[in-house]
Amino acid sequence: MALEGELMGLNGTTCVECGEPLLLDVQHSDAGYYLGYFCSCCGPYSRETGYWGTRAEAQIVLERWLTGMVPPANLRTTLYKGLSL
Repeated sequence: MALEGELMGLNGTTCVECGEPLLLDVQHSDAGYYLGYFCSCCGPYSRETGYWGTRAEAQIVLERWLTGMVPPANLRTTLYKGLSL
């Protein structure tokens, strides 16, 4: 579960620390795999979803998200008003 303010709801932005473009990709933490933005200079930047148990599950959702099929079901709806999740 995400804490209030933990999910950024970013959409293709740049790192505030170094100005590099942020890349949306599958990230990993002790809690599992998630979709988040990553800065090539500074490292992990944000977590945009909840967690999946495997990289493969998260990768499928990422591919669907990037092709506009569907946003991940575990995005916080408060950050994505107007989208049917």
